[in-house]
Amino acid sequence: MLKVLKFGGSSMADATQFAKVRSIVESEESRRVVVVSAAGKRRGGDHKLTDLLYLCHAHLKYGVSCDGVWQMITERYLSIRDELGLSTDLESEFAALRQKMDSGISQDELVSRGEYFAARLMADYLGYEFIDSARWLYFRLDGTVDQEQSYEALRKLAQGRRVVIPGFYGVMPDGAIKTFSRGGSDITGALAAAALGADVYENWTDVSGFLMADPRIVKDPEPIERITYSELRELSYIGAQVLHEGTIFPVREKNITLNIRNTNQPQHPGTMIRESFEEGEITDDRFITGIAGKKNFSVITVTKSGMSGQQGTLRQMLEILEKYGVNVEYIPSGIDSVSLVVASDKAAPCLYQIMGDLQKEIKPDTIHVTEDMAIVAAVGRKMAYKPGSSGKIFATLGENHINIRMITQGPEELNIIVGVDNKDFENAIRVLYNSFVK
Repeated sequence: MLKVLKFGGSSMADATQFAKVRSIVESEESRRVVVVSAAGKRRGGDHKLTDLLYLCHAHLKYGVSCDGVWQMITERYLSIRDELGLSTDLESEFAALRQKMDSGISQDELVSRGEYFAARLMADYLGYEFIDSARWLYFRLDGTVDQEQSYEALRKLAQGRRVVIPGFYGVMPDGAIKTFSRGGSDITGALAAAALGADVYENWTDVSGFLMADPRIVKDPEPIERITYSELRELSYIGAQVLHEGTIFPVREKNITLNIRNTNQPQHPGTMIRESFEEGEITDDRFITGIAGKKNFSVITVTKSGMSGQQGTLRQMLEILEKYGVNVEYIPSGIDSVSLVVASDKAAPCLYQIMGDLQKEIKPDTIHVTEDMAIVAAVGRKMAYKPGSSGKIFATLGENHINIRMITQGPEELNIIVGVDNKDFENAIRVLYNSFVK
């Protein structure tokens, strides 16, 4: 049994959190590979080290002194080292990095040092070997990860050892450091798990797994104990704050179980994510796994008599939006009408040009734009086997005076999506949660 663990910024914030991490790692012999983020916030009003490093680079770029910010960064890591009684020589590394900063350093390299120093300290604290991600995580020229080369390199470096790896960055073909987008340490952990053929990838953060609804909207929502990768993808796409979107693919490809855990509540089982679950593993009979949504969509509805019999009409419409860089989120349709659901902020700058091109190319009977639309999705793998699921959802919203402006459902019947007015967004989520979860 091999478990790869990734600890987020809140788990690396100070010496107290480091102690919690060591207790978790040492509690199971299988926890032999640890991936870490840079130190995060210790309390409200505090700063993430990554934010400070970005700020440092901005100061350097515009010729402004970054001495104060740099001192905050170095003092944080030195205080962690000294409180834990470690012997890591940070001073010489800080001095070398500062010289490089003064002579010119890329933003990616400077920002990556947050994870680098955190991993150096954690390796010392655990008594594990340190493996720099620049030695195994290889990017191609187009910015994508060369998985085959990266996996082979990590397997050779790790070789059954107990190791700590910094997240968030790798190396380009020319040797330059490259970072993922924010939250990318999740991806590093997933890639490490896939490379080493882990049985479980544990992602440790400051929440006990995923919740069935946004806690800012629903008070004390229930946690999701088990969820499939497909359901997770649906919830993430519709707006649930889950993981960095690149996290899922490496572990899903290798059929590795992903477990979201809470560093501050290590006894809580968190959320288990797999490709599928056996019937006996499911402990509740809810047909909804989670509820999520987003506000501020626009719906462009095009009607034309006989549209269903004309080939290529939908393709033409999509090509017009593609020309303006506007992604179509959903496409509910009728016999002689098609609605294109787009993010309002993306469509607004070019909406009139889009409508003009649609008028010119499609020659519709009418074009109508509906603004201030919100999308709410109920996601659940059991909905396909529960007759009347859609009807129950629609009836419940209607009984609570929430007007449904749009309805769509995926072919796999994993979700039921409704469009409501922005003003009804939060209430719609609360109504669905209170009716089908409580």
